[in-house]
Amino acid sequence: MASGPKLFGERVALQYESWYATAQGRRADAEEKDALGSLLECFPRARSVLEVGCGTGHFTRWLGHQGLGAVGLDISLAMLAQVQVLDGVPLVRSDALRLPFADGAFDLVAFITTLEFLERPRNALAEALRVARQGLLLGVLNRWSPLGLLRRIVGLQRSTVYDTARFFGSAELRRLLRSVAGEEARVVWRQALLPRGWPRALGQIPWGGFIGMALVVDSAR
Repeated sequence: MASGPKLFGERVALQYESWYATAQGRRADAEEKDALGSLLECFPRARSVLEVGCGTGHFTRWLGHQGLGAVGLDISLAMLAQVQVLDGVPLVRSDALRLPFADGAFDLVAFITTLEFLERPRNALAEALRVARQGLLLGVLNRWSPLGLLRRIVGLQRSTVYDTARFFGSAELRRLLRSVAGEEARVVWRQALLPRGWPRALGQIPWGGFIGMALVVDSAR
């Protein structure tokens, strides 16, 4: 998760991982990781990954378990403190717009429920592409899903971390990626958290609550 120092402070950091212990959290976690794992197959030679907006390191740890040398980056000290409490992984405190790494320092850069909370998502993607040799891995909350609509309604009724979030649709996200990588860039997507009972024949309509997307670039550059 992306995290500004004010929006994602100590209270949210302490509660964040507990959500994954709920029935809803376990289902979301399994389905999201299944979609992201499928997208990792687009990068068979990848050995390293930087997760921008790593939050408590939930997905950073998972990426490490996929055989990647994973590094987490976040700007929130409270979130980074929780990473160390839960399971230490290499950490960097920095802003998504100014990554403190050389060009091509990692095979992949990941944003998992991070773009939604960035004021300049396109700039962040361009900066990530600078340090990524093989491409980007994204996981976003789908603007056009029933889940996305519900979250926006709830956010209007009470204060939540989603108050400032900007959700994305799959078509918008593809355009955003190609705006930084070129119109011919290879983009692959998967979705998770479709409504229960969703007809199998409609499985390609991008209405799932979670959209995973991979941008594959020339790994030889």
